Amino acid sequence: MLLEGKKVNVYSMDEGEIFRIYEPVMAIEGSYTEFGVYESSLLGILRHATSISTKAARIKIAAGSKRVLFFGIRCVHPAIAPMVDKYAYLGGCDAVSGVIGAKLLGIPPTGTMPHALILTAGNQETAWKLFDKYMPDDVPRIALCDTLSDERFEALKAAETLGERLHGVRLDTPGSRRGDMRKIVQEVRWALDISGYKHVKIYVSGGLDEEEVLELRDVVDGFGVGTSIAFPPSIDLALDIVEVAGKPSSKKGKIPGRKQVYRCLKLHDTITPFDKQLSRCPVCGEAVEPLLKPLIVNGEVVRDIKPAVEIRKRVVEKLEKISSLPEFSPEPLLFSSI
Repeated sequence: MLLEGKKVNVYSMDEGEIFRIYEPVMAIEGSYTEFGVYESSLLGILRHATSISTKAARIKIAAGSKRVLFFGIRCVHPAIAPMVDKYAYLGGCDAVSGVIGAKLLGIPPTGTMPHALILTAGNQETAWKLFDKYMPDDVPRIALCDTLSDERFEALKAAETLGERLHGVRLDTPGSRRGDMRKIVQEVRWALDISGYKHVKIYVSGGLDEEEVLELRDVVDGFGVGTSIAFPPSIDLALDIVEVAGKPSSKKGKIPGRKQVYRCLKLHDTITPFDKQLSRCPVCGEAVEPLLKPLIVNGEVVRDIKPAVEIRKRVVEKLEKISSLPEFSPEPLLFSSI
């Protein structure tokens, strides 16, 4: 942890906590000489991780109950691929394709066959059979069905080739050949169903973002998403001095004084001065709790860091909750990396 062992006190939101624009996600108390030199590193960690998790959360909201697999490690430098895997997963993705990233998360890596297998095998049927023969039994048999011919005919051929062993088909149709992807999926689904292959699921990948996921979620069983999560819009977190020697002080454009964020069970947030105690939500009257809690006290970490699987479970529960709220909008962000 970057500030561990420094003579500072740090208060922060929990990993994976939902927050809104203008809310403080972390407060550092101590001599500026103890932490000022780490400003760029601290912001780089928080901004990048938070940006990835936020985009993953929005994709997961758009997907609803359908699975989202993160296929983004080929978009980033391998030195940071495990980090990107981690925060895509914490943001709500159901699985990641990176072997190292998955190992560090304590989950199995998930993926499908590449186009290269089909091309080097010489034809689709040989590739599907090789995949089925050599992959471990616990790996779902998902056939890539867009390499050399029409998606509908490849999907049917894959189903005929592997039968009940076929879990699903993946359509990764390039944009130059895509046309109306929803109609392509509907055509594949209809053809599989009337041919007796209702058990075969359909996964879609290739340049997907929130809009495409939302448009397709009622006709597919899952998504493979990479670039839009790996390269998300940057969440603009900043490290600003707001108090000096106990007195509110800040540059123009910033609200001076330390702050706390209180939240009720209905997800109403209230920002107050740090030392003001709030017990009830001014909007609905429900009990509230502070979101900025001690993380480091006199240089010592005082909060347990939860396992990634546990953090993700809590994140998904909150995403489901905010999605059901009548006043929900995609504004909330997702704080990651403490």
